[in-house]
Amino acid sequence: MPPASLRRLATIDLGSNTVRYLLVEVDGAGWRALDQDQRVTRLGQGLAAAGRLGEAPMERAAAAVVEYAERARRLGAEVVRIVATSAVREAVNGRDFAAALEGAAGARVSIVSGDDEARLTVRGVLAGLRDLAPPLLVFDVGGGSTELTLWRDGGVAAATSLRLGVVPLAERYPFPGPVDPSRYGDLEREIRDQLARELPPAIASADVGTLVGTAGTVTTLGALDLGLSDYDPARVQGHRLTRAAVIAQLARFCALTVDGRAALPCLEPGRADLIVPGVAIVLATMDAFRVDTLVVSDWSLREGLVAELLEEPA
Repeated sequence: MPPASLRRLATIDLGSNTVRYLLVEVDGAGWRALDQDQRVTRLGQGLAAAGRLGEAPMERAAAAVVEYAERARRLGAEVVRIVATSAVREAVNGRDFAAALEGAAGARVSIVSGDDEARLTVRGVLAGLRDLAPPLLVFDVGGGSTELTLWRDGGVAAATSLRLGVVPLAERYPFPGPVDPSRYGDLEREIRDQLARELPPAIASADVGTLVGTAGTVTTLGALDLGLSDYDPARVQGHRLTRAAVIAQLARFCALTVDGRAALPCLEPGRADLIVPGVAIVLATMDAFRVDTLVVSDWSLREGLVAELLEEPA
């Protein structure tokens, strides 16, 4: 256990595609990461068609969450907090799954709204990045949804959660072989049309000073653009990714089969069939806000949850 002046707490982000875990040690000067990991579990697989979480996806996700909760406690975590996002909040059996998971993991599971998911994500981003030109637009490409948050004058000016996620897109637009340009064009048009229809006016009309992207698609693009052979969060954090660089990586992905994409460095297991729709969301977002460069944030919801936990009474 840490000295009495320190405490350790863990956060687990139970996403529609990925479970992300973070253990931090806290003292009067702030906090530092002690242990972190993530795993693609595809919790939202089949949700769009069935309206409910499938047995196999629930088993995969629960196994990862329980493992991370136990790992955190072995390393001295006094608090373990789990946040479930779009797949759990949208599924008809989501609350039952969350209740069962609380018992298995021995930790509270909070099902957050889309607005709260966006707020926690921007808190995490701001905790890890400094000196960004305002106003900021933070977007988080997730498995079941995409959150966009406009940060201006020290607060959230507007936020939205769109049902635009890489898992259902990959199910509708599978690319097992090299990507067919016509089929990719259909995917891209669907995404652009949804953004045009559903972005709230306060966000759609914003004059964005800095576009910040987070979550697996964007961080993978950052790592590949840097030429990393192994993912390094410290190098990815704050990397500036140009539209030309994103297009170059898309061309690379499109030339490969799904197995070829899976063999690329820094592409975690389970992401190979999701990366093309993810990149299509990134490009459509950059174009919607007429920006040629985005800043990559490795920090997101799990770090934002740490910031909120530290504000709770001891």
